[in-house]
Amino acid sequence: MSQSAPPAAIEGTLVAPAGAKFAIVASRFNHFIVDHLVDGAIDALVRHGVARAHIALVRVPGAWEVPLIANRVAASKKVDAVVALGAVIRGATPHFDYVAGEAAKGCAQASMASGVPIAFGV
Repeated sequence: MSQSAPPAAIEGTLVAPAGAKFAIVASRFNHFIVDHLVDGAIDALVRHGVARAHIALVRVPGAWEVPLIANRVAASKKVDAVVALGAVIRGATPHFDYVAGEAAKGCAQASMASGVPIAFGV
């Protein structure tokens, strides 16, 4: 390899493979925010070639439950990727730190354990 040759680049595309299946795991709590996130996720998937029929929406009570169900969906191997969505509003108590932090950690662990990508949007 010559000194001036660029390194090999490995990157994905922005077009979903034909037949790719996705799940959106979204919390019901703070629905006035989460519903917009769900709409945006569906729009983005469809614009990138995913058939609406290949998108499953799974609702959970709140952001705390998102990682558990995202893990179950990913472990089923019935989808190619999961989009985890929720909203935690920061207040005067440490509740935000507990819920948001554990949701992030849980989704990361679920993705690593299953080998299925889990996009985090909490």
